[in-house]
Amino acid sequence: MKLDHDTIDFIAGELEAQHTLQKKKVLDLARRLKPNLTPEDIRNPHDFPELEDPDWHFEDGQLSAIEAILVRLRALKNEAR
Repeated sequence: MKLDHDTIDFIAGELEAQHTLQKKKVLDLARRLKPNLTPEDIRNPHDFPELEDPDWHFEDGQLSAIEAILVRLRALKNEAR
């Protein structure tokens, strides 16, 4: 199925908004587990034993899924050009 540019842009915009919210949610939860963590810190969660939390891992997995979809949407947009 082919998507037109407007549809891709609309979906990407909605996902970008969700991405922003999810990044904040993941960082806020990480900081509840270990205050003062930075966005860069949570990119390496294995360095912080406090992040061995199932709720944090779930939310981080949701963030990863959103990022994967955004990558695919960008590829679709490039293919449609």
